[in-house]
Amino acid sequence: MKLNHKKLLISQDKTILEALEILNNLKNISRLILFVHNKNMSIIGSLTDGDIRRSLVKNKNVHLPVGKICFKNFSFEYDSNNYLNLEKYRSQNIVILPILNADKTIVRILDLEKTKSVLPVECVIMAGGRGKRLSPLTDKIPKPMLMLGGKPIIEHNIDLLISYGIKKIHITINYLGSKIKEYFGDGSSKGIEIKYIKEEKFLGTAGSLSLIKKFSSKEIILMNSDLFTNINLENLYKKLILNNLDMVIASKGYKVDIPYAIFKTGTKNKIISFEEKPTYNYSSNAGIYIFKKELVSLIPKNIFYDITDLINNALKTNKNISHEPIKGFWIDIGSPHDYKKAQDRVN
Repeated sequence: MKLNHKKLLISQDKTILEALEILNNLKNISRLILFVHNKNMSIIGSLTDGDIRRSLVKNKNVHLPVGKICFKNFSFEYDSNNYLNLEKYRSQNIVILPILNADKTIVRILDLEKTKSVLPVECVIMAGGRGKRLSPLTDKIPKPMLMLGGKPIIEHNIDLLISYGIKKIHITINYLGSKIKEYFGDGSSKGIEIKYIKEEKFLGTAGSLSLIKKFSSKEIILMNSDLFTNINLENLYKKLILNNLDMVIASKGYKVDIPYAIFKTGTKNKIISFEEKPTYNYSSNAGIYIFKKELVSLIPKNIFYDITDLINNALKTNKNISHEPIKGFWIDIGSPHDYKKAQDRVN
């Protein structure tokens, strides 16, 4: 749910008593705080319950105007389309960060216990698949809308994107896509913008990108809708930018245990050595990608085209591609067993 910053505003002429009444009614926010504005609605300071206690101890007057006791040297950021690293504010124990216009009027509030960072990217969620392996569950409900811990699978992913400050999401839809559209609408209930890309035919895991006329961000996140994960998207973004890469693929470790001895052979099957019951570790594709939007130009218009086709095409044109391991949990919900595993995890 979008945090309504208007509830955190108070005029400089209001009294401490009036401020206490507002603070007493605040809900769903990690710290009790108000932002004090002048007659032009420019923010001049912050006001916490601690500021009020200190004033009452000193002045013993609940009728003082809050403009006289607010903290003038408050932390804030100006609104922009740039990457915003929030760690410096967390290190100062700042939980609520206002985002201001150039005239210091407020644009929005970031709750740093709910917002991990602000990434200047758009995201495309692929939600057009049939989900046959989960039939009959998906006979009347699209797989992304299957419930997981009280909300649809895809909503977990949208909430994850929101926690990284992503404001615009494109959702590709095909099979029973109207149910997804009806549930989320334009995204305004979550404080974001959602656009829908209707596939008239199945276009694979990357083909629908060609239907999006314009991306306003320089980088794009592409992800499957049927994942359940707590991936750190900021790590993907930083790796792409700091290493000047064209694409970063999220990866997950995959271990293969061989229950027999494996021979290493030479000519005429001569055994050179063998290893008893070896274990092999691989990095597998986790279905989440971040890349420069220039790569979209490599995708042919309106034909079936998988993300693996795009990766191979990019490699042939000498693009720089790397992967970043997911350090948290990751479940690809493609079968009843995986769905049960995700349900156990969320419970």
